Amino acid sequence: MNPQSAHLSRREALSRAGFGLGSLALGGLLHELGLTEANAAPLSPLAPRRPQFPGKAKRIIHLFMNGGPSQMDTFDPKPKLNELHGKSLPMSAELSKDKRLSGAALGSSFKFTRHGQSGIEISELFPHVARHADKLCVVRSMFNDVPNHESALMMMNTGSLTLPRPSVGSWTLYGLGTENQSLPGFVVMCPGGLPVAQSANWRSAFLPGIYQGTHIDTKETQADRLIANLRNEAILPGQQREQLGYIQQLNELHRKQHPSHPQLEARIQSLELAFRMQTEATNAFDVSQEPQNIREMYGDTVQGRQILMARRLAERGVRYVQVWHGSGQPWDTHENVEEAHRRLATECDKPIAALLEDLQNRGMLDDTLVLWGGEFGRTPTAQMPLTPKVGRDHHNDGFSLWMAGGGVKAGHIHGATDDIGLHIAEGKVHVHDLHATLLHLLGFNHETLTYRYAGRDFRLTDVEGEVVKELLA
Repeated sequence: MNPQSAHLSRREALSRAGFGLGSLALGGLLHELGLTEANAAPLSPLAPRRPQFPGKAKRIIHLFMNGGPSQMDTFDPKPKLNELHGKSLPMSAELSKDKRLSGAALGSSFKFTRHGQSGIEISELFPHVARHADKLCVVRSMFNDVPNHESALMMMNTGSLTLPRPSVGSWTLYGLGTENQSLPGFVVMCPGGLPVAQSANWRSAFLPGIYQGTHIDTKETQADRLIANLRNEAILPGQQREQLGYIQQLNELHRKQHPSHPQLEARIQSLELAFRMQTEATNAFDVSQEPQNIREMYGDTVQGRQILMARRLAERGVRYVQVWHGSGQPWDTHENVEEAHRRLATECDKPIAALLEDLQNRGMLDDTLVLWGGEFGRTPTAQMPLTPKVGRDHHNDGFSLWMAGGGVKAGHIHGATDDIGLHIAEGKVHVHDLHATLLHLLGFNHETLTYRYAGRDFRLTDVEGEVVKELLA
């Protein structure tokens, strides 16, 4: 029995009849205005939507190097720093006030070589990625507001240091919807646990809850164990559909009695999505379905598997895929920077290069934006005495990241730091500028992609940010 029928009063019956006639009238009016089902606003919050203008990128794969890679050991060579190794930096008296920068100069242990026709200098840590130098757009002048993990992570992922704000992935999904109604439009893969600030990094905040990122613990190797509680083994699939249908009827009844209830709306949408995911998600995360040569190209490692999953999700219509390199802060090398960076780069170099090659071979690189980087960089100074276990502290002024595909200028270097990697010398790019550029590549004006909340029109870039036109192809 319909759960609504037992609670239908005479007043409600007359009211619904009136609404029914009104709906018929509205349908006729929409038809006369040419607003047919094909071009009327979609009813589902996840339905695909057109951007504000034609964007080069349709989706983003964000490879997040959690903890902050060292720019002078990866993509920003500093031979002058090597000359000063073990000595005090210029302006040492001024720098002594900042304990992060008061140590001796620490040159890089890694050799840099020019690659491709572009001649981009890349560290020996990334020999596989280096083969794709002519695809990369390297930004050597990134700037974050603070050298603190939690705040810097929040800024990089949400555009705010401390306040609860929607993440980049949530804004992307809000603007574009998703091309696959049986998968989450925003997926976050983080193996072995959560990073600092945890799910705040992929929150939807005041955006509807359906736009929040779906976390997957990719330490699991079996596809049906990657997503917790995806199936109820105690009931048959047909019974589950009936059970879900009844729950949804109750939810709909409650929603009509309490309209404009975003938490309820998000729950209704999530229940439907969870049911549809049971088959589609298992297939998407099952890398064993890939040909052997593709699996070998990525490698049978945690990073290899999850970056291959990212490609599989992207080709299935997921808008934003964030791939974290480990839980905690694995790139946070306060000690033993040489050994740790060598190990970490080895873990991700081959699968990242495989991703770039695979996307290009499938004709997806042109409309898929790949973003690599962390929340900040490392200091040009040693954090401890110059021993084999020496490390670098946090540094937010002049770190590096790179992008590829999705409408960015290939084989290009933007910005520069000074001779020792202490400060930005030219082309400063704040995180707000990066976010404005990402949205532009997706087809949005960062100033007008807004959401009304608490009497204010909010946006990803708050009241700042400029599109960095030099990064655009």
